[in-house]
Amino acid sequence: MQVTETLNEGLKREIKVVVPAADMESRLMERINDSKDKVRLKGFRPGKVPTSHLRRMYGKSFMAEIVNDIVSNSTRNVISERDEKAAMQPEVVMTEDQDEAEKILAGEQDFEFDLKYEIVPKFELQDVSDIKIERPVVEVADEEVEDQVKQIAQSARTYETKDGAAEDGDRVTLDYLGKVDGEPFDGGKAEGANLVLGSGQFIPGFEEQLVGLKKGDEKTITVTFPEEYGAEHLAGKEATFDVTVHEVAAPQDQEIDDELAKKLGLESMDKLREIVRDQIQGQYGQMTRQKVKRSLLDALDERYQFETPEKLTEAEFNNIWNQVSADLERNGKSFEDEGTSEEEARADYNKLAARRVRLGLVLSAIGEKEGITVTDEELQRALGEQLRRYPGQEQQVMEFYRNTPDAVNALRAPIFEEKVIDHLMEQVEVSDKTVSREELMAEDDDEFGTGTASAEAEATSEA
Repeated sequence: MQVTETLNEGLKREIKVVVPAADMESRLMERINDSKDKVRLKGFRPGKVPTSHLRRMYGKSFMAEIVNDIVSNSTRNVISERDEKAAMQPEVVMTEDQDEAEKILAGEQDFEFDLKYEIVPKFELQDVSDIKIERPVVEVADEEVEDQVKQIAQSARTYETKDGAAEDGDRVTLDYLGKVDGEPFDGGKAEGANLVLGSGQFIPGFEEQLVGLKKGDEKTITVTFPEEYGAEHLAGKEATFDVTVHEVAAPQDQEIDDELAKKLGLESMDKLREIVRDQIQGQYGQMTRQKVKRSLLDALDERYQFETPEKLTEAEFNNIWNQVSADLERNGKSFEDEGTSEEEARADYNKLAARRVRLGLVLSAIGEKEGITVTDEELQRALGEQLRRYPGQEQQVMEFYRNTPDAVNALRAPIFEEKVIDHLMEQVEVSDKTVSREELMAEDDDEFGTGTASAEAEATSEA
């Protein structure tokens, strides 16, 4: 097998591989001889089928298998022998000429093909112990806990049937049938639905028009779906709802005491407050994690500047662009509404894509050096979370992941990335800084800034 480099430009490589026809013929004869004792043909005793007959019957299919084996094995071996790592699966280019292909399968012509790929750039991993990170911390105020407890008490309160008109805060039990242009639409019908007026559960204008209705009243309500409504076929449309009221019930006072806690399955209000505080702290902890991660990635971004593989960067850009375009379309906005142009946005998101890929490669290299891996147990937990998102479709989801390696990698990648981040956080200098709730929740200028090309990072680390 002859291997010749035909392109070495930046990260791009092209390699020509030639397997002489004599080698192809030799491999074919080995395959035919190996099959003699296995093939059963009518009219021939086992092991006595002539080689010429086997070649006529199976020569092309055997040679096709040989071609696939050569492409698969040589691709991996050639790149390994060159001490390179491909950023993505190499592109294999073979002849498209039918006559040439037939000659190759007949063992009459050299088998030639080209490998086209980009390499993962080489870079030196740097010491991170001098990186300083501020961790924003919010202390949970007693008032915030009490506000949450009051909301829990409100949701746990009972309602008592009343005579007379419905008021804001009352619970109305009703049937309704929604129509657009006089025709009922999917999801627009319910019977015996409970709705607390003023809760904002329904689209704007619906609940307000129920105020003043009594048991037995019927009314047609007219509303307009918001422009950004999730169902595109309803967004911005005017609709009518035929409503029948079955019951009006007034909320009863709910004392915030141990009886409320017991109603919720807890032993006391102190325990309820403790749980609420922990939940709030957990939410703040997630925000803190994202802020700290962003700071760490920013610090790494300043230290590592190298060319990124074009195809990886293009794939990451497409992911970002598709999300941005979908968000704009869903909200009925344009780039001009956001104070920019499509051309400027593309340039900005291309830079962001390159950053993500670069950081992904850095995290991958760190994880590989430190022996960080994703365990089967961690992967199973991630799969379990996906299954819980699709109740009743567990079997289909399992089949999807079983048959889609890329989907499994997409589950593995963020776990790998977070484990590398955890490792780095143990190496850098972290100091806590108390901030307000508003400061913690303030969004970064770049909403995608905490992301890295984690899927690419994990795929590369597994290569």
